Amino acid sequence: MNVMRIIVLIGALFLVLAGCNKKTTVTKILKNKDVEYRLRMAEQFFANKKFSKAQLIYEDLFPILRSDPRFEDLYYKYAYCAFYQRDYMNAENLFKGFLDVFPKSAKAAEVDFMHAYCFYKQSPRVELDQTPTQKTIGFMQAHLNNYPESPKAEEAFKIIESCEEKLEMKDFKGAELYFNLGSYRAAAISFTSLLNHYPMSKRADEYKLMIIKAYYQYASMSVETKQTERFEKVLEEYYDFVDRFPESKLLKDAERYFQNSQNNLKALKNEPVNTKS
Repeated sequence: MNVMRIIVLIGALFLVLAGCNKKTTVTKILKNKDVEYRLRMAEQFFANKKFSKAQLIYEDLFPILRSDPRFEDLYYKYAYCAFYQRDYMNAENLFKGFLDVFPKSAKAAEVDFMHAYCFYKQSPRVELDQTPTQKTIGFMQAHLNNYPESPKAEEAFKIIESCEEKLEMKDFKGAELYFNLGSYRAAAISFTSLLNHYPMSKRADEYKLMIIKAYYQYASMSVETKQTERFEKVLEEYYDFVDRFPESKLLKDAERYFQNSQNNLKALKNEPVNTKS
């Protein structure tokens, strides 16, 4: 038992010492007065994908090489160090800083794309605040406007499309939540807004059907004095559905709400109702 404990302690000590040696290596490099040596070591770390170490040395060389022709490349790699460590907020600021300092750089188009791409990497899951997603669309569109021949143009278009789909899904979930909670008027308004924002969506006819369903439920739950105008609203939305989506697979579902609304209106007027579904 004692022997095993000694082995474990020796192993733990070895790991601690190994970690200390790594820290000491970077510390020694930073203390070295030879700027060329420090830059050379930073480049080695960057090439070997040891970005945290390269970042420390690049940062140390910033004020020293600011007027040096190599500063552009140093700044460029320094920004990528943050990006490769998934520090996207810092990377976004650094890529922007690079463009401010070197607006005519041969790397400007690439860095401009990376600046926008950092926001894309910060885009959260659908349920959360989508400010980074909205900024991604804006910056990616600006990239396409500023660099129409960008080699990243196709990727930028795909990212914009992906972000728009995420924003659409967030709005859909919000409208769906209103419906599921029984807030049918709010659901109808939300689905209408969703359809207006995304009229060419693949799910546009589904959104329109949800508007009809929500207004139907709203009318059904209303006091009798309000039901006539509210069932008439369902008919109005149905006619719009037919005009916009005459070939929709959801047309029969919409027709059921239309027929039920007509029957309710006849009942309110004490007229014979159509019992066919």
